[in-house]
Amino acid sequence: MRGESLADLLGGRRGAIDATLPPVAFAAGWLIGGESLWAGVGAALVVGAAVAGVRLRRGDRPRSVLIGLLAVCVAALVAVRTGRAENFFLIQLLSNAASALAWAVSIVVRWPLLGVVVGTALGQRGRWRRDPALLRGYGRASWVWTATYVLRVAVFVPLYLGGQVLALVVARVALTWPLVAAALAVSWVVLRRSLPAGHPGLRHPVPPDAATEAPDAPSGTPAHEPEPGQAPGPG
Repeated sequence: MRGESLADLLGGRRGAIDATLPPVAFAAGWLIGGESLWAGVGAALVVGAAVAGVRLRRGDRPRSVLIGLLAVCVAALVAVRTGRAENFFLIQLLSNAASALAWAVSIVVRWPLLGVVVGTALGQRGRWRRDPALLRGYGRASWVWTATYVLRVAVFVPLYLGGQVLALVVARVALTWPLVAAALAVSWVVLRRSLPAGHPGLRHPVPPDAATEAPDAPSGTPAHEPEPGQAPGPG
């Protein structure tokens, strides 16, 4: 899989950038309106709707777009109902705490979420779990993503408790697309290094029985022949 990475497969950076725009709009409206909660919420909803429209035009899945817009609407509703600007970020804080727990549990039960996400993107369903090397690699790489959620919670909680609205926006931006880009890169390195030499890559899970039969392959025929134009090696 030379030249292909998790960023290519998942496209996480673009979605992460989109996710930062409504919170930034909320802070801008809140400040321009003299710390008016309604101004901030209105700006966030307008920008959220605009982002949803752009995502639909570029071909994103409607369900994903709807979830993103719904998250903005729920955050706005919580802020309005409680009358506290910092509560616009409460849903984000809670979702990161839940995500950290979900990713950690998925690793423990040997269904690492990175494998689930990548396997779904590649149309493999659960075939990747039958490859011990991939299962181990996805488990190790999933800890990288678990750490990102733990880091966000550790930063968000004291800012939220202190009512630091602008600091929450800065943290949201800094810990969204830059952190996602870093997680994509680091987890890709961890995953590649977890695969043994000669493994055909993420697109080609190797079940245990295939690994057992490999030594019996005819002389001169590799156990896992790469696709045309694909260099052998860990992927």
